[in-house]
Amino acid sequence: MSKTKALSRRKTLGLLAGSATLPALATPAIAQSRIEWRMVTSWPKNLPGPGITAQRLADRITTLSDGRLRVKLYAAGEIVPGLGTFDAVSNGVAEMAHTAPLFWAGKFSAAPIFTAAPFGLTPIEHITWINHGGGQALWDRLYDAAGIKPFMAGNTGYQMGGWYKEPINSLDDLKGLKIRMPGYGGAVMTKLGAVPVGLPPSEIFTSLKTGVIDATEFLGPFSDAAMGFHKAAKYYYSPGFHEPNGTGEALVSKAAYNGLSKDLQAIVAVACEAENIYSLGEAEWNNATSLEDLVSNQGVEIRQYPDAILSAAKSATVEVMQELAEKDALTGDIVASYQKAARHLDPWSKISIRAFLSTRG
Repeated sequence: MSKTKALSRRKTLGLLAGSATLPALATPAIAQSRIEWRMVTSWPKNLPGPGITAQRLADRITTLSDGRLRVKLYAAGEIVPGLGTFDAVSNGVAEMAHTAPLFWAGKFSAAPIFTAAPFGLTPIEHITWINHGGGQALWDRLYDAAGIKPFMAGNTGYQMGGWYKEPINSLDDLKGLKIRMPGYGGAVMTKLGAVPVGLPPSEIFTSLKTGVIDATEFLGPFSDAAMGFHKAAKYYYSPGFHEPNGTGEALVSKAAYNGLSKDLQAIVAVACEAENIYSLGEAEWNNATSLEDLVSNQGVEIRQYPDAILSAAKSATVEVMQELAEKDALTGDIVASYQKAARHLDPWSKISIRAFLSTRG
């Protein structure tokens, strides 16, 4: 071997030895720090409203963490059905879900109240209760045994009363009427003589079109128009007394969450909080836009529930909430906290937003 070749070989080996102590160790360490979560949802992919919110939430967490926590979204049916999201997170099939508490009445009687209660809190009042009135602690207690940490993570705003194929002029028109209405609104409708039918979002339009149901509620004009309900029913009723709020939730596996570093935990929480208020503003703007199109271009007729129906629904709500409060101790605590918040906030709401809107018009 020549002297030149020997020096070249020694130089090369030296460089390789030196590099082994620096980049070669750093690169695997970076790779190992990346975490991937699956997020299952109750929504069709990119459904205007909650479907868009879910995707944006996944993207927020991924971006804010600089890719250290990557969240991949799976729409309803891709891994689990739309109403299988809670069990998927609880059983470890997914680390996270985007859905709504109103779907879980069969698991926890008090769950739907964390979306809305009939004649209950408005969107801002609901956020106030969760963040400042003790609601979050009670929500955490409710899901604790399932190994799930809940976050507010989207809001579709005020709901409409629903889509009906035929006009509703009296209480008699509700007798035997098959309506898709989950949560406590469905319990109220039962007391008024209607027949609530449970359906995941993906099945509502076909059921309405084919006559499996006679009416449906879902969200507001933005999401409802995207679902095409106006093609199956032309009477769109207001107000949405059954759901005056539209809080969606992020369900996070406590085991997965507790396994994160403190900064990644904070990123998950902050991303949920940011998406919650951002989506509420988005819903307000797009509901107004879609309402105009539905009325002006799609032949939809906006109607108000008759006073007799609203009065009967309010009386039925008192009964439903009383029966709910008697289910068990934790449910009683949740109902009491929610109603206390409503009583605390109502005097201010009366002289602020209600008084202002009555004069602005």
